[in-house]
Amino acid sequence: MAQRIATYAEFWPYYLREHADPRTRHVHVLGTVLGVGLFLAGLLTGRWWLVLAGLVSGYLFAWVSHMTIERNRPATFTYPLWSLGSDLRMAGFYLTGRLDVELRRAGVR
Repeated sequence: MAQRIATYAEFWPYYLREHADPRTRHVHVLGTVLGVGLFLAGLLTGRWWLVLAGLVSGYLFAWVSHMTIERNRPATFTYPLWSLGSDLRMAGFYLTGRLDVELRRAGVR
């Protein structure tokens, strides 16, 4: 990516194209769901190590999938907040069966 992306509307299709391999999306969603679960469990129980475990697990799954499957650089390093929001958004679309529509709009086959 040569130019910096200026808007989230531009970022979302880029994000989806960076997750073109279905295996990457599966690993991402697994990490996101696990991470959110641990994070919320930590907040609800006051066990701060679970909050930390939630953050680590979410990013660990994502980064490993980028290194081993997509072989690209995670967008987290350049766009941390947009990436976090997009991880949650992609997981929501995935879990509700609406991700295919978004992928087609982004040009992912």
